[in-house]
Amino acid sequence: MLKGGGTDDQCVKLAWGLRQLGNDACVIGPPDREFSKVAQQLHVPLRATPPEGLMKLRYIVAAARFIRRDQSQIVHGHHGRDIWPTILAARFSGVKPKIVLTRHLAKSPGSWFSKRFMLGQCDAVIAVSEFVANVLKQGASEPDSPEAERRVRPPVMGDHRKIHVIHGGIDTARFFPSESPALRKEWGLDPSHFAFAVAGGYDLPRGKGQREFLMAAARIHQQVPNARFIILGRGSMRDILLSEILRLGLQGKASLAPYCQDMPAAMNAMDCLVHPQIGTESFGLVVCEALACGKPVIASALDGIPEAFATTGYGALVAPEDVPALAVSMQEWANRPRALTNERALMNLRVAEKVSLLIVSKQTEQLYERLLRTPALLP
Repeated sequence: MLKGGGTDDQCVKLAWGLRQLGNDACVIGPPDREFSKVAQQLHVPLRATPPEGLMKLRYIVAAARFIRRDQSQIVHGHHGRDIWPTILAARFSGVKPKIVLTRHLAKSPGSWFSKRFMLGQCDAVIAVSEFVANVLKQGASEPDSPEAERRVRPPVMGDHRKIHVIHGGIDTARFFPSESPALRKEWGLDPSHFAFAVAGGYDLPRGKGQREFLMAAARIHQQVPNARFIILGRGSMRDILLSEILRLGLQGKASLAPYCQDMPAAMNAMDCLVHPQIGTESFGLVVCEALACGKPVIASALDGIPEAFATTGYGALVAPEDVPALAVSMQEWANRPRALTNERALMNLRVAEKVSLLIVSKQTEQLYERLLRTPALLP
């Protein structure tokens, strides 16, 4: 799609990483989208496709031509809506490339057809966390959850040996410890303030736990007078969140920051990332980004988030939607001394060893090589 968001970011960054390793990788997609420009900035070749057309047929035909022209050995689809265009374009190309799909969501594909036939039509599926792999293999069920998407997550049918875990990756050369005095000033912070921040979209009906964050802030702001509470992102809940700030008596202490495109600066401007996710979360790259900057993270112990948190374990995991526990943890971390410069640098190295873009690209390259060496199903 290349419109934006984590899946498009991972697609383009993986192509960049594979090229850094000496592979001839390109991206196939529309030329006028946000991440088309990112691909150009990273010098990743873009094979420009026309408008999709009825049932995406124009896109599929164009992609098949590029695959045939380039004699591609691997065709890799990333977005959920790319599953069948990827498979059909590879089949129609006539060059018989290996087909790889990545599952970036903490649930199985939505359609009955994909759940039943996807595995049989590809050579490998990459799950971005062990949790996602388990959902694909075994499913997950929480019938009493207030979140509709958590109630039933059925498994996919087929040979589960095709499912492989490769975590998402971040650019640890960009997300590294530094100082962001200009952004702190823009947020109305002075050096004595301890800034908690939530980063992510806040669309209806419930966002990513921003209301729970504000409720926890209301519990501690008097006991921790130097604490400030920042909500980064954009979405349809803006007016609701502003009303909540007034209702909870957080004027002057909680605020919605303007949309920020420089996320490394944002991570370094905050003192603690709070990630109180309440929906589903496949892995939690924002957690890795904060940890790579040497910042503590207080996050929901939900889906794949503990796997991201485990890259350093700096901070705390709390039960989802447990506002009292979230407040207790926030108060505790506000009273702790900040990590020293050398400690933050070591955390960056630990994150880089596990989920840097080059590490993830290398793991993907190794899977590609195994697929190309093995005509039969990988064990």
